[in-house]
Amino acid sequence: MMQGFEDRFEDFTDYILTITREIWEERGLGAKMRAYYHPDVIVRTPGGVSIGEPASTSATMATLTEFPDRVLLGEDVIWSGTPELGMLSSHRIVSTATHRGGAFGPATGKRVTWRAFADCWAKDNVIADEWLIRDNGALVRQLGHDPRDWVAARLAAGEAGTPLTPETDVTGPYVGKGNDHEAGARYADLLTSLMGAEFSVIPAEWDRACHLSYPGGVIAHGHAAADAFWMGLRSSFPSAQFAVQHVIGRDDPLMPPRAALRFSLTGVHAGWGAFGAPTGAEVHVMGIAHAELGPRGLRREWVIFDETAIWTQILSAVG
Repeated sequence: MMQGFEDRFEDFTDYILTITREIWEERGLGAKMRAYYHPDVIVRTPGGVSIGEPASTSATMATLTEFPDRVLLGEDVIWSGTPELGMLSSHRIVSTATHRGGAFGPATGKRVTWRAFADCWAKDNVIADEWLIRDNGALVRQLGHDPRDWVAARLAAGEAGTPLTPETDVTGPYVGKGNDHEAGARYADLLTSLMGAEFSVIPAEWDRACHLSYPGGVIAHGHAAADAFWMGLRSSFPSAQFAVQHVIGRDDPLMPPRAALRFSLTGVHAGWGAFGAPTGAEVHVMGIAHAELGPRGLRREWVIFDETAIWTQILSAVG
């Protein structure tokens, strides 16, 4: 039993998985949303910030209109904290759905699959702070578009919105940094080394047979794929400030040691890399990464950021 939470939840993982299903798949968009989300909940996405449960409910309805048969499969919940002080969950989700038309364009009828990561802070049965990232690059590609071209068309139509930056972010009730578990600290050190251009840590610390899931729906394996991804990101923003904003490590029964990190890159698009020729645009990258550790190093890694939010910042700056 968790103090302040309904007795029906076995633990915090069960709370997160259950309320996600009840809201999205069972259509609990009225009483359930009001019960589980604080009236002034803050939700940050790479596309911007929304405040208040009504805004979250509206966004949920819009997504379900576009993807009405969406199924949300919770792969993992990596969490820290206590019921008394509040708990932060990093929830990794795989969604499947049929595209029926909406923010991503006219209905295509295509079946799509994408990942989303949600970091949610909950206390007394209510979520009050959230950081949410959807792999829009994967969605856009499956609907037949190149992310850069799709963003350019949205900008031309005046539909791009205002991406999250340090200037547009807001401070919420949760100001914790996670926990000091060894798995989280180790993964944070590895990513810090990578962002310091020490790419030799990949062959030294990643399992040779590592399984990798990266933005754009990329599924890959092995050292070369990890090197290509992290090199492509860092080389696009070679002088950008890297910050680890939240770190969780966990050991749970029947699971390997796991880590969940929320991170950012903030600076200038000054190098050739995953985002093409350098433009000098100021860019803020909001990212979340999960990892599983094994006897031969990092064995599985999942990283997410929103490519369309990055392209929005680049193309808005250069025209």
